[in-house]
Amino acid sequence: MSTAGRVLALSGGIGGAKLALGLYQALPANALAVLCNTGDDFTHLGLRVSPDVDTVLYTLAGLADRELGWGLEGETWRFMDALERIGGETWFRLGDGDLAVHVERTRRLAAGESLSAITAHMAARLGVEALIMPMCDQPVPTLVQTVDAGVLPFQEYFVKRACTPRVTGFQFAGVDRATPPAALTQWLSRPDLRAVIICPSNPFISVDPALAVPGLRELLRSCGAPVVAVSPVIGGRAVKGPTAKMMAELALPVSAASVAAHYGELLHGFVLDEADAALAGTLNVPCRVTPTLMRREADKHALAEAVLEFADSLSG
Repeated sequence: MSTAGRVLALSGGIGGAKLALGLYQALPANALAVLCNTGDDFTHLGLRVSPDVDTVLYTLAGLADRELGWGLEGETWRFMDALERIGGETWFRLGDGDLAVHVERTRRLAAGESLSAITAHMAARLGVEALIMPMCDQPVPTLVQTVDAGVLPFQEYFVKRACTPRVTGFQFAGVDRATPPAALTQWLSRPDLRAVIICPSNPFISVDPALAVPGLRELLRSCGAPVVAVSPVIGGRAVKGPTAKMMAELALPVSAASVAAHYGELLHGFVLDEADAALAGTLNVPCRVTPTLMRREADKHALAEAVLEFADSLSG
């Protein structure tokens, strides 16, 4: 398979970071850019936290906790233990090593630097030979509309309430004032752009926030490279997280077909797991059937290779 050309991946959550790592390993140095969801970002204990950005940073740097899929390998929790002793908020846990990233990000944001610049600098310091970008430099917090508890900030819904309230919809606060990062526009305008890959992330809370940034969807449509999404739903079940629960609560069939329909005309291709092979001929988009469950490191690399080969076939 040809390895020429650059790739953009859209990522949020653990599943997105796993495929991003596979792509990172399959591509030459500096041939991958990852656009990360920042709808999960929030200020906690006075610190600016960017969970999906940091998950990609740690994963591509080889520092992530392999069992959890997030946070740092070998993390310690002395700060949280001390905070609990004095009655502080501990529902969102920040590890001792992880704190350094949040402190430095907060300091530099207060000094007037952009989140894009800070993220790129951290990636370089961690030895990551890929461009890691937030979906925008402006805060666009995801708000979750629920039946049980009204409108909740994302992390209160996701972590504090463990996704238990029933979902009716989502808001991306301030998105009308957001703009795609300049580095994204430059990346998508390159003549050697090979593919745009939407990783197997939750479409509602990990991908939609980015697609809602004014102008971003149009940039993807007009970039000239095939846009391929990988389903986060396998055999009617989500691999991880609340995707299936959300789909059911939004009265959508819990199926890979619903994910393909959600992205609609943005896609040139859709990747299904073997468990959903029967759907391949029923969707209004070219499909590739391949194992998509990434349990081992080899699975991530194999899926990345299959997705890239599929994208190449669409552009040829």
